[in-house]
Amino acid sequence: MKAARADFWSGLALGGLGAYIIVTASRWEYLGADGPGPGFFPLWYGIAMAGLSLALVFFSLKNPNSDLIDWSGARRAFGAWAALALSVALLKIAGFAVSFAVLTFFIVAVMYRRPYWVAATVAIAAAAGFYVVFALALGVKLP
Repeated sequence: MKAARADFWSGLALGGLGAYIIVTASRWEYLGADGPGPGFFPLWYGIAMAGLSLALVFFSLKNPNSDLIDWSGARRAFGAWAALALSVALLKIAGFAVSFAVLTFFIVAVMYRRPYWVAATVAIAAAAGFYVVFALALGVKLP
């Protein structure tokens, strides 16, 4: 019963956040002369968040005796979130390529438990791929 209550209340909280995102993004330009405006993606993100949170509330009411929280999965999710937050902080110091490579290495080596040489190869290839596509092919300067 506790898990159902947790799903219910977290669904309501996420639904409120989704509604806030929808209201805020609807004040921004949706489509401009050059294509999608700054409100395009946040609006659809808010709609998806509100819809999925409503589904969470619905299923928590439909099945009040659902399983308890899987804390091992929650630890992994919080670990991925912390790694992302650290890579964003590292972005100012080391630049995009290095911080993205470090994040990719962590996810492959720690989260997916692959050998370090595989994680290093994927991290270097992904960072190089971003550089080739954005900096060289599109002429967009990476931070």
